[in-house]
Amino acid sequence: MTTTTLERPRLHRLPDFRRLWIGDTVSQAGTAVTALALPLVAIGPLGASPFEAGLLVTCEFLGFLLLGLPAGAWVDRMRRRRVMIVGDLVRAALLASLPLAAWLGVLTLPQLYAVAFGLSVCTAFFDIAYQSHLPQLVDEEQLVGANVALEASRAVTAAGGPGAGGALVAVVTAPVALAADAVSFLVSALLLSRIRRPDPRPERVPGARLRDEIAEGLRFVVRDRMLLALTLTATISNACGTIGASMLLVLLAGDLGMSPFLCGLVFTAEALGGFLGSLLVTRVAARLGEGRAMAASVVVGGTLWLLALPFFQADGRYAVACLLQGLGWTAFMTFRITAVSLRQRLTPAPLLGRVNATFRFLAWGSMPFGALAGGLVGQYAGVRAALWTGAVGELLAVAPLLLVLMRGRREV
Repeated sequence: MTTTTLERPRLHRLPDFRRLWIGDTVSQAGTAVTALALPLVAIGPLGASPFEAGLLVTCEFLGFLLLGLPAGAWVDRMRRRRVMIVGDLVRAALLASLPLAAWLGVLTLPQLYAVAFGLSVCTAFFDIAYQSHLPQLVDEEQLVGANVALEASRAVTAAGGPGAGGALVAVVTAPVALAADAVSFLVSALLLSRIRRPDPRPERVPGARLRDEIAEGLRFVVRDRMLLALTLTATISNACGTIGASMLLVLLAGDLGMSPFLCGLVFTAEALGGFLGSLLVTRVAARLGEGRAMAASVVVGGTLWLLALPFFQADGRYAVACLLQGLGWTAFMTFRITAVSLRQRLTPAPLLGRVNATFRFLAWGSMPFGALAGGLVGQYAGVRAALWTGAVGELLAVAPLLLVLMRGRREV
């Protein structure tokens, strides 16, 4: 039996999974602060234009585009837990450089771009290793429950993070608030280092070349219709979502002149909605079937985000916008969690790093282009035009998944 209710006590009793879970939760809490503080540094003290703000978001995801594919092949050759620990330590050092530069009075946009790019590179390696290492810590029938637990914790920390981050920014300024995330990565590295389950170096095929190993992961994704559909849907959704996300704070903090605390409320609403959605995933998937549940998730989420856009105003309508944004994430979490669990189930263990890397390369590698497009549209057509463009694109992202379902693969 695989319901979340029955899985949770078993997961709680696994010390290694618990350490991974707590470490990820702590680092995600700090990251939630950074999600607000980093662009506010650019928009506020450094006076970034809409295009410059979009360029910052581009740098935040550029690592997935440039290193996404080889990172998967490299991770499949290395001890995955060690990759995660090194990634945490480097991210802590990068973030710590920002409050130091601000204190010395030498903080600039180029440094902000460099740190954002460095964070994206470390995150590319960490996330691929993390998703590939998780099946070693739990049984196959526990994967959905483990992913639900991790996503629920991320949603909880993200719920309080932006609101707390907004208050923290108001008190100690945005650069100093970034130090909280640096500390969180150090805590995560410490907890990961205490995982006791062996983390052996994967066996390499004699004479295997990096290019051939990358190609093997790509072929596996392309040849499986469901994996390809999931990847394309996520790619379109991420690219279009980043078009709007790159301009959201420009609208709130720049055009509407909202305080950091009020800016953080929309992220809190999204996180609360994501947490609620994570609790409903197994129930919705069981009721509709995984394929139809994921398609409905994308459609309902995209529709709610479209409905929210007219309500982003500097008055009481902002509360309605936050509510609709949160409900959109409630709906979208079924696709997000089910797609990850399905990818882990369908992929053989020796290929998991490369398949995850292929997904990250396409789905996350599209985000720099989305952010750059958002910056250009925001600069020359207006910030709200960028938000509308992104929201419409997210709704249309369901097309690849629908094509697979209409061809008969309705149940996974």
